[in-house]
Amino acid sequence: MDLSRRTILKGAGALSLLGSRLGTSALAQPAPAGPGADLPPILFVHGNGDQAPLWVTTIWRMESNGVPRERLFAINFTDPLARTDDKVEQANRSSTEDQRRELGEAIAALKQRAGAARVALVGNSRGGYAIRNYIKNGGGGDVSHAVLCGTPNHGVYAWDDGLGNEFNGRGPFLRGLNDGDSEVTAGTAFLTLRSDGLDKFAQADGRFVGKSGTPTNVTADGPALKGATNLVLGALDHRETAYHPRAFREIYKFIAGREPSRIDIVPEPTVKLSGLVTATPGGVPTNRPVSGASVDIYRVSADTGERIGGPLHSSQTSADGRWGPAQVDPSWPLEFVLTSPGALTTHVYRSPFPRSSDIVHLRAARPLLPADAGAGAIVLMSRPRGYFGLPRDIVLLDGKEPSDVKPGVPTDSVTTLRLPAAEVGRPVVGVFNLERIVARTWPASENRIAIAELTY
Repeated sequence: MDLSRRTILKGAGALSLLGSRLGTSALAQPAPAGPGADLPPILFVHGNGDQAPLWVTTIWRMESNGVPRERLFAINFTDPLARTDDKVEQANRSSTEDQRRELGEAIAALKQRAGAARVALVGNSRGGYAIRNYIKNGGGGDVSHAVLCGTPNHGVYAWDDGLGNEFNGRGPFLRGLNDGDSEVTAGTAFLTLRSDGLDKFAQADGRFVGKSGTPTNVTADGPALKGATNLVLGALDHRETAYHPRAFREIYKFIAGREPSRIDIVPEPTVKLSGLVTATPGGVPTNRPVSGASVDIYRVSADTGERIGGPLHSSQTSADGRWGPAQVDPSWPLEFVLTSPGALTTHVYRSPFPRSSDIVHLRAARPLLPADAGAGAIVLMSRPRGYFGLPRDIVLLDGKEPSDVKPGVPTDSVTTLRLPAAEVGRPVVGVFNLERIVARTWPASENRIAIAELTY
């Protein structure tokens, strides 16, 4: 069934399972059971190269609708980045079988912990592959609902070369998943959510996979599946099909069988935060823990980014990579200072956290690049749960629209500001639509970098 919502939508934790792979906001103050308490346990599955924290706003919205936080989990795949060829080992990368196995372990642990016969799975992008692979290969009895958000179900491209890549629609992996009259597995309810043309991985031209002018043989309808309920969410980008409030509405409605009572996030009186420090060996993003990293958290001024008092929290990670918990006020903007072995000292500025979470994971910033040579200070503005779309969005860094954000189909989630040494120590304002973060500049000569990390 293919339903379009263009008319109404277009226009625009401390509890640990399997070590660090599964996270929930169990550190938060328990919320009373509400109208969402009848939902099955929900396991959120991130995409290629990503982490569990991308689901934090979705989890907060679920909690705000009465879903008990002990029934909401987000997996953290050990090696989240796909191999170039699924059958050829690559250091710190995973195969489709690796992902299926880890997901199966997480499902079994969640079922046991929640005392439930079945769980609901919600995945973004590559996470949807793991979900489909698990269900199709004997796991359907464990899964009541499967929601696939922006998953390239028919490939990012469909070519005769590179057939070993799992994102190739003509390769054996996707042909196996899509084989048959129906592309879903009976007994599990399937929903796909897709963009109305702004998903960079569902484009007819190969320019977003390095082959401009070459047809991908894939269209904006690529995420849809025969036999599923397929919804078009309007002008959302690849990540927003999972993490945007519009996506939340459809995820909740499909699993609960009714509309959510609210879309906004209800703040808690006090907030507890914790998470992991993870590594990027050789530049490859992983979710492997880092030992010996220091995490310091400061309350900062919303107007200037300056610190207000001493550190609210200081800790050093051990072998499990965990930091925290830190208790903060839901109205406080924060600065996280991560000092990780062999990496730049990273100053991460965040909007206030309205609710608790134990999946506030931290990775050190990327190393200094040749383009950074001569810069006195470097500030990045990052949007993990979506891309910057011009002219769709208001995107301003230091009072200007960034020149390194390309217009049209949203493809960029990070923009960079380089400043002379004379401007070290001053505030830099980052604006994305209604979210505003003030960071401070730090000397690049001391191997420091600042990130204004957007939450929404």
